[in-house]
Amino acid sequence: MPKKFIGKFLPKHEQVKSHKYMGMFGQLVHDPNLWHLNRKSARGAFGIGIFFAFWPVPFQMILSAALAIPLRVNLPLSIATVWISNPITMPPLFYTAYLVGSTVLGTELNEFQFELSWTWLLSSLTTIGPAFLLGCLICSTFFGLLGFFSLDWFWRFSVTQAWRTRWRTRKQKASSNED
Repeated sequence: MPKKFIGKFLPKHEQVKSHKYMGMFGQLVHDPNLWHLNRKSARGAFGIGIFFAFWPVPFQMILSAALAIPLRVNLPLSIATVWISNPITMPPLFYTAYLVGSTVLGTELNEFQFELSWTWLLSSLTTIGPAFLLGCLICSTFFGLLGFFSLDWFWRFSVTQAWRTRWRTRKQKASSNED
């Protein structure tokens, strides 16, 4: 069942509520709907988390929480899904976003050497920035929607399979009891 599987990986309610940045949301985080895990809340949270995973900002989890709260989707899943982009996966995700943006804009790919400096960041905003940011927007929208609909499909498929298994088991028990 997806609920049990997903629930194993989610942080505990107290852990999320007690986080220092969650204080900015005040009493809103005490809404029980934010902690309930069902198909509707899971698919929305998954889509939101993936959407913000492609944003090149350091506060993706806060943005994800800020959207999950008014939409009343599962808050821990929304926050946890953002970690699809982590220090290991960010280079391929963001390079893919840059390729997508360059393709859509029809610009040539620029070779660049990453440097951790303000000078490099400011100069790259004019060279690779437009393609990169457009690619991030396209990828976040596409993969956010893909995640939303994929989790919805997976949840429905799992529930249908569980019902079929239960039905077969009951049918087998009934036929063995008749013998």
